[in-house]
Amino acid sequence: MRCAPTVGGPVTESHQTPLHQLHLDRGGRMGPFAGYELPMRYEEGPVAEHHHTRTRASLFDVSHMGIVELHGTTAAEALERLVPAAIQTLTAGRARYTCLTNETGGIIDDLIVTNQGPHLSLVLNGARKDIDLAHLTQHLGDEVRIEHRKDLALLALQGPGAEAVLSAHQPQVCDMTFMTAASGTIDGIEVGISRSGYTGEDGFELTVSNSDATALAERLLAGTDVALAGLAARDSLRLEAGLCLYGQDLTTGTTPIEADLMWSIQKARRTAGGFLGDDVIIDQIANGAPRVRVGIEPLGKRPIRDGAVLRPAGQVDAQTDGGTGLVTSGGFGPSIDRPIAMGYVPVSLSAVGTELIADVRGRDEPCRVAALPFVPHNYRRS
Repeated sequence: MRCAPTVGGPVTESHQTPLHQLHLDRGGRMGPFAGYELPMRYEEGPVAEHHHTRTRASLFDVSHMGIVELHGTTAAEALERLVPAAIQTLTAGRARYTCLTNETGGIIDDLIVTNQGPHLSLVLNGARKDIDLAHLTQHLGDEVRIEHRKDLALLALQGPGAEAVLSAHQPQVCDMTFMTAASGTIDGIEVGISRSGYTGEDGFELTVSNSDATALAERLLAGTDVALAGLAARDSLRLEAGLCLYGQDLTTGTTPIEADLMWSIQKARRTAGGFLGDDVIIDQIANGAPRVRVGIEPLGKRPIRDGAVLRPAGQVDAQTDGGTGLVTSGGFGPSIDRPIAMGYVPVSLSAVGTELIADVRGRDEPCRVAALPFVPHNYRRS
């Protein structure tokens, strides 16, 4: 969910999160991300932060994300006209991943929708929230009251130790499972709690008022098993987990079926439709999409980055018959100690083990289609 972090370079016309000073005080190396100045890494570096998240618990500042509430008795019904997921059947305290789609079935953004009881809560990608808000306003009109909660910060506590850390302050989290939500207090601080995240690990996302964000972070960081982690580690974690990054793996020219996200479309909606782009998406469900997102395993030691063109092994020219593909995310997987990538290939080249060639700045790099995720998810399902 989340444009690739770029470390270094000047930060111009950027915003700061409520935790900005805390990051500086704790050695955060700041960089531009989705219009914000955010920590890319800390002193130990992204590989150490990555491993800490996989083995213990890390705290990420994701306050650049947009938190939007939809109010009104018809909010769920109205939102279903804009997303392929079933929202009206989403019970209170449950969350669901879905996509805002356009008229051609392309993905405007991917997001999390939570039924908070009195209203729906949406978590939008930071770089897309203004576009999303305009889209919601255009299509929902006066039927639903849209409230952008700029007064809230968002923290992500991720890793196998997250439950122990959070339950020391709020024991009820032990009863929560993946994609459930609740509210509570942590040392007197009002917090919205969702058992979710974007690292592939167990964990929680916490909404808190801007004024209380630093105090909450400091309380959580007081635990010996918790450390701050930057967006570089979050990116390598989500890549190992096979999770999409908007702006790279997902765009307005990508459908949920091409992106291998059909699991996010509930069965009834796969035939009934009733959302923007439903004709394209339902046709692809029935007849297949021309291309599909796959894992890519480089066979050499060099990472294959986004933008590399793919062709079948044995084909000399990437533009000749046989079709081409494109790497959309790539880097190094610290948990498995090798380079990994994701991208799109024609369905004819999508079988696991299919050998490919990636053109990396004019240099051929052998690779093959791999199963996703590269590292199994560690969500608390029950």
